[in-house]
Amino acid sequence: MIARILVIAGLWTSFWWSVVGALVAPVVPGGWFAVALAAAVAFAPLLVLLRGLRGAYPSAWLRLGVFRPFWYLQLSLPLVAMAGALGFVVGVPFGVGSLLGRLALTGCVALFALLALAGYIGSRRLRVEALDARFPDLPPALDGLRIVQVSDVHIGPHTSPRHLAAITRAMQQASGDLIAFTGDQVDDYARDIAHFATAFGHLSAPLGVFAIAGNHDVYAGWTAVRAGLEEMGAAVLVNKAVEIPYRGSRFWIAGTGDPAAGGRGPGGASDAAPDIVRTLASVPAGAFTVALAHNPALWPSLAERGVQLTLSGHTHHGQISIPSLGWSLASLFLTYAMGWHRRGGSLLYINPGTNYWGLPLRIGALPEVTVLTLRRADGEAPDVRPSVARADA
Repeated sequence: MIARILVIAGLWTSFWWSVVGALVAPVVPGGWFAVALAAAVAFAPLLVLLRGLRGAYPSAWLRLGVFRPFWYLQLSLPLVAMAGALGFVVGVPFGVGSLLGRLALTGCVALFALLALAGYIGSRRLRVEALDARFPDLPPALDGLRIVQVSDVHIGPHTSPRHLAAITRAMQQASGDLIAFTGDQVDDYARDIAHFATAFGHLSAPLGVFAIAGNHDVYAGWTAVRAGLEEMGAAVLVNKAVEIPYRGSRFWIAGTGDPAAGGRGPGGASDAAPDIVRTLASVPAGAFTVALAHNPALWPSLAERGVQLTLSGHTHHGQISIPSLGWSLASLFLTYAMGWHRRGGSLLYINPGTNYWGLPLRIGALPEVTVLTLRRADGEAPDVRPSVARADA
């Protein structure tokens, strides 16, 4: 498998570097030798990345100083090459193909750098989103119950301590009755769960701290990730629901598995594959239920079985979105990509992620701690509304 990845990646990278080289080799010292050397240096981090498939655990320095520049380059290289090629084609009829190609290439590099800077700033702008989830059938005793949701932290030794401190501060200030971690706690490696426990293990809530599996938790090795979550005191729900007493009433909180566990990917764990029937087997008909499902694609099955509220993550809202238009990069690929959705008497809310995955690049889709309060809405269809003005953490 590693050999196949190297061949495919090598061909992909060589093609784009050839396009760039055709434009810049004539004007840079060393010509094609310099281009080939730059391509080799840019490709080298992949060899280090592939060591992870054999159990190697990358340090914070490797992730920040080697992996991050590699991913920035892999994202920008095709865009830069295509911009240069387009400039060349436009300029050829006027005898300035190479010049216009190089100008377009340079302009694309500058634009990408500006977007990367804006995305980095956005990845640090943690927001606290306070919402009311309103249900006409909400038991009166549950009115005012507050859930604090954090999702897609993708934590590792490279994660900003300042950002983690802002997250925990926001969670503590929210004074939630219940804390829900809705998957992707770690950043691809099972040992990252130790950093998650250090950051969040001291948090508590009157009704408990709950966590579920995300696809990256499965890829990393779900058995070890689950053990770390339980060791820090979180109640891990996988295809399981528990009954919670509250103010003389009761409700149920359920956690699903994740579809990633049903495949043959690395770290796959069949016991973490979603089983909605088993998840809700112990829930009485009509009981008010809050489901935690990392992948929002599971929501229709939950809604069909009467689950009133589902909290998801996974999509990151594409890490690029226009909230005022209800559009995100994830909307191009997913039916349920961002925000809240209603189906009959069931609501879905998709957290945009509280950190990032891959690159610290968030434009519009800012990282979020969600504070969701259950409210009774007599005679109305369920909906989600802002409960207070949005505020930066």
